[in-house]
Amino acid sequence: MFTEEIHQYNWDNIQKQFTTFTSSDVRQSLLNTTKNLQDFTVLISPAATPFLEEMIALSRQITQERFGKNIQLFEPMYLSNECQNICTYCGFSFTNKIPRKTLNDAEILKEIEIIKSYGYDSILLVTGEHDKLVGIDYLRNAITISKEHFAQVAIEVQPLAQQEYEQLNKEGLYAVLVYQESYHQETYKLYHPKGKKSNFEYRLETPDRLGKAGVYKIGLGVLLGLEDWRTDSYFNAAHLTYMQRTYWQTKYSVSFPRIRPHEGGFKPKSLLTEKELLQLICAYRICFPDVELSLSTRERPLFRDVAMDCGITSMSAGSKTEPGGYSNSEALKQFEINDERSTQEIASIIKNKKYEVVWKDWDIVLV
Repeated sequence: MFTEEIHQYNWDNIQKQFTTFTSSDVRQSLLNTTKNLQDFTVLISPAATPFLEEMIALSRQITQERFGKNIQLFEPMYLSNECQNICTYCGFSFTNKIPRKTLNDAEILKEIEIIKSYGYDSILLVTGEHDKLVGIDYLRNAITISKEHFAQVAIEVQPLAQQEYEQLNKEGLYAVLVYQESYHQETYKLYHPKGKKSNFEYRLETPDRLGKAGVYKIGLGVLLGLEDWRTDSYFNAAHLTYMQRTYWQTKYSVSFPRIRPHEGGFKPKSLLTEKELLQLICAYRICFPDVELSLSTRERPLFRDVAMDCGITSMSAGSKTEPGGYSNSEALKQFEINDERSTQEIASIIKNKKYEVVWKDWDIVLV
């Protein structure tokens, strides 16, 4: 379990390490035929910033060798904003006095109809974390309904038991995204003071449970801005390295969510610039060439357009971050999106860049 391996890493020592690297270290890491976690550490350090153009070129080359000129589009569908957790940075937090909504079958089908009209064949089901209202029975039903309309169904929900993931696998589950948010255990409790999510180790064990359950694809990530972004990204990369070694038949993805404005007004502790985010994306591509790298509509349009050429292979488009958001634009958002362009606009931009639009994993459809 990664909960055992993580204790070999010391947060403070790793954070200090980033200031010790030189341009010579960066050049050597870029030259190394086989990259490892140490190379990743070097490539996200301040010493690597002047090498960004070189990193972009190498990242682009690796991406096109491994993935071709393809960008996968997916759509998140928020099923519920009910949540039992108190998370200081989230609009769905239990303490926020907001209207709560959980979609019923008819409302799910209404959202599906709209999303399908955009061309999608891959869907991400998202809920808050509430055992009773959006527990295993609700999720099983939502996946069953969605599988009738989409080739691939992924979920981003509360951590579940291994047996529950096995049940959802039987219903046609394709992928699970579960973010640790931050690997800094000492401050994790400050951001998650109450609710099931406050259990650091149970959440950290979730990818292991997914691997044992045989889920086809597992998504990892940290919420960039909670703690020092370089150190959190190091731990996420260490977790990814462990998962690839332990569950080698599983497919993996990494996402790059930066804290966005939301109901409650949380201020990020660590600001990550667009240039630094691009450096981080390139470092992942260079050191983890086979991993899917995904970018959401949290980022502004120009940055997302640039990222298509720098290692990103998957992105959402035209997203709504509220239950029923595709059929009701007045619903409450989990966070503000930055790229409000439609799916059709994004698909057109992808084509103009001479890329193909992929509506589900490795199934290319021309728009």
